[in-house]
Amino acid sequence: MKLTDTFIRHVTANGKVQKHSDGGGLFLYVTPTGKKSWRLAYRFAGRQKLISLGPYPSVSLRQAREKREDAKKLLREHIDPSEARRQAREAAAEAARNSFEDVAREWYAKYSGQWTNAYKQAVIRILEENLFPHIGKRPINAITPKELLAAIRRVEERGALTIAHKALRDTGRIFRYAVVTGRAEHDIAADLRGALAPTANGHHAAITEPAAVGELLSKVYAYEGNFFISRALRLAPLVFVRANELIRAEWTEIDLEAAEWRIPAERMKMKQIHIVPLSRQALAIFRELHKKSGGGQFVFPGNRAGNDGPMYRGGPLRVLRQIGCATGEHTFHGFRSMASTLLNELGYNAAWIERQLAHCERNGVRAAYNYAEYLPERRRMVQDYADYLDRLRLSSDSAGVEKQADETEDISREMDTTVAIGKIDENAQITEKDTGWSEAYREKLRAAGYDGMDIMRAWYG
Repeated sequence: MKLTDTFIRHVTANGKVQKHSDGGGLFLYVTPTGKKSWRLAYRFAGRQKLISLGPYPSVSLRQAREKREDAKKLLREHIDPSEARRQAREAAAEAARNSFEDVAREWYAKYSGQWTNAYKQAVIRILEENLFPHIGKRPINAITPKELLAAIRRVEERGALTIAHKALRDTGRIFRYAVVTGRAEHDIAADLRGALAPTANGHHAAITEPAAVGELLSKVYAYEGNFFISRALRLAPLVFVRANELIRAEWTEIDLEAAEWRIPAERMKMKQIHIVPLSRQALAIFRELHKKSGGGQFVFPGNRAGNDGPMYRGGPLRVLRQIGCATGEHTFHGFRSMASTLLNELGYNAAWIERQLAHCERNGVRAAYNYAEYLPERRRMVQDYADYLDRLRLSSDSAGVEKQADETEDISREMDTTVAIGKIDENAQITEKDTGWSEAYREKLRAAGYDGMDIMRAWYG
C-alpha cells in the first residue's frame, strides 16, 4: 500500500527501526528515536544497492517520489544513481574550487610577469574593485552573460566608462584562459560585445569655456573630502600630465627648489623623459602634499589599510562626478584638453603647448634629445596659465555670469600681451615670432591693422 502524508505525520518512535514502503524501492526509514528519512533500494549490475534521498519533512512525499523516478530513469540508461550522485558532488566541489576569482588570479599570476608594474596594478585593481565583489565567488562555468553584464553595468553607471570597457576586456581574457584550461565552456564576455556605450575615440570630455572653467575650479577647491584626491584635482589643471603620470608621481621626481618635476621615461606614455615646470600655485600644492606624504615613496599614497602603493586612480573621477561633473562633460584627462584649448585660444605658440603636453614626437631620435625644448618659454607659459586659472576661479567665486564674461575678456587680453616675453626694453629688437604668439593669432592682429613692432607698441603703449 502506498504511503500518505497523514500516515507519515502520525508515525512515531517505538524503540525499533521501522521501514514503511511506498513501492518501487522507495521507503520511509524511521530510527528508534523517531527521526524520519527517505531511502531507495535498487539493483545495479546484479548488486543490491541503497541510497538516501533526504530527511523528512525537508523532503516531502511528493519530492521523494520524484527522486525515485529520476533514479529509475538513470537505471534505464544503465547509469548507477549512486555513482551519478558522487560525480555530481565532485563536480560541485570542483566548481567551488574554480571560482571566477580563483581562475582570474591564476591567469594574472601566469601572464602578469611580462607586464609593467603600472599595468599590473591597474589590471588587478580593476578586478578587485569592480568584479570580485560581485561575481568573484561564483563558479566560473556557472556565470551567465546576464550576471556579468550586471557587474559591468555598475561600473558604467557610476561614470567610469573606460574602466567598464577594460573590465569587460580583462574578463574576456580570463574566460578564454578558463576555456583552454577546461574550467569553462566558452567566453561569455564575447556575448556582451556592443552592450556598453562606446568610449570617445581619443577625445576626452573637457570643459573649455572660460566661465565654466572658473565654476569647475571653484567646485574643485571647495571639495575638502579626501586630502590627496582634493590636491590631485587642484594640481591636474596646472601640470597638464596624464592621470596615471600624476597619480603615480614619486617624491624622487620632484625638485621643489628648482620648481621642476622630471618624470622618467618608463612612466611616460611615449617612453620619453618629460620635464614639468611648476608654477607658484603648483609648488604650493606640492609643499602641502610633502607635509603629508614626503616621508614615503608616492606623492599620492594609497589610502586603504595595508596599501603601500599609489592612490587609486579612479578616486579623482568619482569626486568629479560627486561635485557635479556629469559623464560626458569633463573627465580627469579633460584637464589636458582644457589646457590645450585655452592656451591655443589665448595665442600661445603651438609648439610650446605640444611640448608641455608631452605629445609624441614623430622623430624618435629628435624627441630623445628635446625633452627640455622651449623650457624657459614653457616656464613662463605655465605660470601665466596658473594665474589665469586663478582669476577665472576667483571671478566665479565673486561674480555672476555677466561679470564673469566681462572679466574673462579682460583676462584674455592681459594674457595675450604677456606671453613668455616678460618686460620689453624700448630698444629691444624683436619680431612677431619672438612674441610666442601663434601664426593664427598674429594673422588676426594683422587683419586688425597691426604690423610687426606696431603690435608691440599697440599692446604696451
